Amino acid sequence: MMTEIKFNKDIKRILVTGGAGYVGSVLVPNLVRAGYAVTVLDMFWFWNSVEEYATTLGIESNTQLILVKGDLRNTSDVLRALQGVDTVIHLACISNDPSSDLNRDFTHAVNYDGSLNVIDLSKAYGVTRFIYASSSSVYGVKSEPKVTEDLVLEPLTQYSQLKVEIEHYLLHRLDDTFQGVIIRPSTVCGYSPRQRLDVVVNILTNLAFNKGKITLFGGDQLRPNIHITDMVNLYEFLLQVPIENINRRVYNVGDENLTVTQIAELVREVVGKVDVEVKETNDPRSYRVCSDKIKEEIGFMSTHTVREAIVDLVKAFKEGKLPTVDEEKYVNMKRMKRLLERGDA
Repeated sequence: MMTEIKFNKDIKRILVTGGAGYVGSVLVPNLVRAGYAVTVLDMFWFWNSVEEYATTLGIESNTQLILVKGDLRNTSDVLRALQGVDTVIHLACISNDPSSDLNRDFTHAVNYDGSLNVIDLSKAYGVTRFIYASSSSVYGVKSEPKVTEDLVLEPLTQYSQLKVEIEHYLLHRLDDTFQGVIIRPSTVCGYSPRQRLDVVVNILTNLAFNKGKITLFGGDQLRPNIHITDMVNLYEFLLQVPIENINRRVYNVGDENLTVTQIAELVREVVGKVDVEVKETNDPRSYRVCSDKIKEEIGFMSTHTVREAIVDLVKAFKEGKLPTVDEEKYVNMKRMKRLLERGDA
């Protein structure tokens, strides 16, 4: 049985880097509603303004919630966000391979240098609990039937390689007073106020509902998935676990391993009959993970499914929550490309 999630009154203030992102935009309101004091550090690249973010999420910037528009690479921004903080949930990065590949130097500066900046300053300024969101993509392509945390890491892309390097650095910096845990999430899916339509479950659901046709490139590639509600529940759960019990631990989370074709079939079950076209691909990425360790050691397990994520997205489409699905804000690579071209990133 999973331990009931309760408010941890011993935590003073939580900093969520990337709190305006896909997962952060669900996590932050949950934390605020639970009674936590929260600071968000984000560039708000996918929002028109900080105010739009707060209004859309139904939260107000006040003494309980502090919204810092700032850059991981900027020491003064990070220090401003760390005021009064004893817990950090580090989500922020240039996310996914296409976005990272746009400008390798920029990606390295944000994802690596920025993360080291957050880690070093967190340790220097008294943070006692540090939760890092790595990625299940760090394993690369494995032949083992169970991809567990003790396997050799073989990242295929700059994005996943930097995740590995940050993991190593964080483990080197953790000690008896600056304690932390590393999470390797599967691909998150489902509805968020800061929606992404560039991850496989969301892509196929969008195509089926709004275009009436699914195009698959390959189809046999495996993808591990986790419902966004489970992802958020895990971060809340990790606030309750005594940090000394999980210090320097690494956990996979999300083990609904499905082929792209299986995901397409689930989408068809929910949306209805849609055409499916299969095209050849030279994309070698095929990932799967095993999440037994996190269940056995701390009792966390996912309770939501990919099918539920598809249902949630279809509901959002029907209710007009995502009225213009072709906008670049739903596709990380498109928004990042424009920001880089304009010099705004």
